[in-house]
Amino acid sequence: MRTVIGNVLAEHGYDVHRASDGRRAVEAVRKHDPDVVTMDVQMPEMDGIEAVSEIMATNPTRIIMLSAHTREGAEETLEALSRGAVDFLAKPSGEVSTDIAGLKDRLVETVDAVADADVSSLAPSRAAAAAHRASASEARAADRRPGAATADTRSAGEATTAPSDPSAPDAPDAGSDPADREFSEHPTIVVGASTGGPKIVEGILYDLPIELDARVLVVQHMPAEFTDRLAARLDALCEYDVREASDGDRITGGEVLIAPGDRHMEIAHASDRGLRVRLTDDERVHGVRPAIDVTMESAAELVDPPLVGVALTGMGKDGAAGISAIKAAGGTTIAQNSETSPVFGIPRQAIATGAVDHVLPADEIAAGIGDALSTEVETHG
Repeated sequence: MRTVIGNVLAEHGYDVHRASDGRRAVEAVRKHDPDVVTMDVQMPEMDGIEAVSEIMATNPTRIIMLSAHTREGAEETLEALSRGAVDFLAKPSGEVSTDIAGLKDRLVETVDAVADADVSSLAPSRAAAAAHRASASEARAADRRPGAATADTRSAGEATTAPSDPSAPDAPDAGSDPADREFSEHPTIVVGASTGGPKIVEGILYDLPIELDARVLVVQHMPAEFTDRLAARLDALCEYDVREASDGDRITGGEVLIAPGDRHMEIAHASDRGLRVRLTDDERVHGVRPAIDVTMESAAELVDPPLVGVALTGMGKDGAAGISAIKAAGGTTIAQNSETSPVFGIPRQAIATGAVDHVLPADEIAAGIGDALSTEVETHG
């Protein structure tokens, strides 16, 4: 497998170094300072999840999980993403899968896409925060509910961080304790993300004030085998009730629906009492399904304000049209800033439309949403 993967990448201009297990991968990263690492999950000596943790703690690097177990073991892949891996790519079949050569275009596209990713927001401090959130939320969740590594080095050199848009709007002021604030009734929030998104989405949902009582729709570019596990992990980590959407699902305040992999999620009906969603197998939009634009544009058409659209890290332009539609419908729009976006494509394209109200770092987006939905009016005198 290392030979096949290495040959594919070498043919496309990468200098490749190989390591036979997780521990040797950690050493190879320290020695070669690679631009990108592809990492299996199941390996001797040290598995991929441990290796990701060690690398992100000592030499933060762009890591792509590439393993037969990413398809069968979504939980392990999501754990690796939580610990700092930036993306993943599933092999087409079993443990020793030489037909990975058939995935060479996707492999090269993924490596190319993350080669300049800024992983500072995925490094240990955030990983530690995520671990703390997971531990702290266990008790709360219980109260709420019953019962082989290849290091691939590109000679192109150092990664660069995309510059922020100098014309981007300023962040809103931080508000007071959510428990002491009043918020608009029946708010709806639509969040879109791609590469690097799961961990950012996790942080936002954890920090989102339950007092908002919002209906939240999340579109994360991810295969069908992973979105249900993502929903389960998020449900255990935040106060909102999170589930993968089913066709015809209804959502009310305090609930989150995750668009299932390979299905578009659009709003079919909206009222103060809640929303009803429809799942479709319509053509891919911007080459993806689910598409952020599909959900955001349907929300803009059918949902009355207060409505908030959020464009997070990822490659491509999915979400730009949706953000524009939400702004035109009277909603508030937020984009993640370049400094905390592992891949700044989606937020950059949204900002370029001129329809983004606030550009915020990842850890201020939940507060920004709260500010946008606050009914507090300052008084003087």
